[in-house]
Amino acid sequence: MRFMLRGTLTTRTALVALGLGLSGCGTLDTVGGWVGMGGSAKIKPAELVDFKPALSLTRVWDATVGAPGVFVFAPALVDGTVYAAAADGQVLSLDVATGQPRWRVTLAHKLSAGVAAGESLVVVGTPKGQVVALRAADGAIAWTAQVSGEILARPLVQGGAVFARGSDGRVYKLDAKDGKTLWAYSRALPSLTLREAGGLVADADAVYAGHPGGRLTALSQTNGAPLWEVNVALPRGATEMERIADVLGTPAVEGRLVCAAAYQGRVACFDRATGNPVWAREFAASRGVDLDDRSVYAVDAESVIQAFERQRGVSPWKQDKLRHRQLGTPLALGEQVVVSDYQGYLHVLNRLDGALLARVATDGNPVRGEL
Repeated sequence: MRFMLRGTLTTRTALVALGLGLSGCGTLDTVGGWVGMGGSAKIKPAELVDFKPALSLTRVWDATVGAPGVFVFAPALVDGTVYAAAADGQVLSLDVATGQPRWRVTLAHKLSAGVAAGESLVVVGTPKGQVVALRAADGAIAWTAQVSGEILARPLVQGGAVFARGSDGRVYKLDAKDGKTLWAYSRALPSLTLREAGGLVADADAVYAGHPGGRLTALSQTNGAPLWEVNVALPRGATEMERIADVLGTPAVEGRLVCAAAYQGRVACFDRATGNPVWAREFAASRGVDLDDRSVYAVDAESVIQAFERQRGVSPWKQDKLRHRQLGTPLALGEQVVVSDYQGYLHVLNRLDGALLARVATDGNPVRGEL
C-alpha cells in the first residue's frame, strides 16, 4: 500500500490511502457500486475530460507500507503523526511534516482493518476478531482484546474507549487502558449482506452505527443500549439480492445531523438527539456520505456525484463526468469536495455547483479506503 499527503486545499489537511482492495468471501462484495460474487460488471468508465484547473495540488511526500491483500486499510493522522498498516502485520508511524518514519513494527497477527489512533494508542483489527492496541510512542503492544467475528471496519478511538465491530454485527466498547469489554451490542443479520462492515462514529452521548438491512442506530455511550433506531432504507424486492439495503460506509455527523446512505436504497439525515427524520431521498448509493455546513454529498451506483441541501434534501447539482469510474466516498473539504477513483486519481469539485476544479494522479492503484 502506498499513501501520500497532499497540500491543504483550504483549512483542513487530508490523508489519502492508495492501493487498497475489497474482499469477497461468502457474502457479496462491492466495488465502485457494482455488486457480484467475486467480481464486478464490465462497464466502460468515462474518459477523463479536459478542463482548466482552478486549484493546484502539490505532492508533499509519499511512503510505502505492505500490501492490503483482500482487505481495506486507511491511515490515521493524530497530533502531527501518520499511522498506517498492512495485511501482513506491518504498522508504521511517520512524521506528517516530512514523511520520515518514527517507528515500524511487524505484528505476529495478520491484519484486516485499521488504522485508528487516539488516547496515545494505535489500534488495528485482525481476521480472527482480535483488537490490537499499540502504544503510539513506540509501537509496542499495549493490549489485545478478543471480539466475535472478523474485523473489517477500522476501530474508533474516542473518549477513553476503543469501539470495534465484528462481521457478525456486534459492536463493542473497550476500555482504552486495558482493552476490557465495557459493553457489547448485538443484532441479527439478514441472510445476505455486503462484505463491507461500516465504520463507527461517536459523540459524547452516542455511538452511531449503520447496519445491514438499512438500519441506523444510536447506541448509548454508557451501556450500549439503543437510544433510537431508524430506517435509512427498507429492503424491497422479490429476491435476497434485490432486498440488500445495507448502510454503507461510516455515518456522517455534523451539527445536529447524522446522515447515511443505503445500498440501492436512500440517502437520509436524522436529528442526532432524537432520531427524528429530517429528510430522505431515493438514491442508489454505492458508498457512504459526507456532509458540511451546506450539503450532504453522495455517490450513486454509476459514480454520479450528487449534493443534497442539508436542511431540506433538495439537490442543487449532480456531476456525471466521472461516470462509472468507481468513485470512493466523497470528502467535504472546506469549499471543495474530493473524490477518488479506480485509477488512483483525486478529483476536486466546487461544493457550490459540482464543477471540476483540479485533478491529481497518484500511483495508478485504485483508492478503496475512505479519504
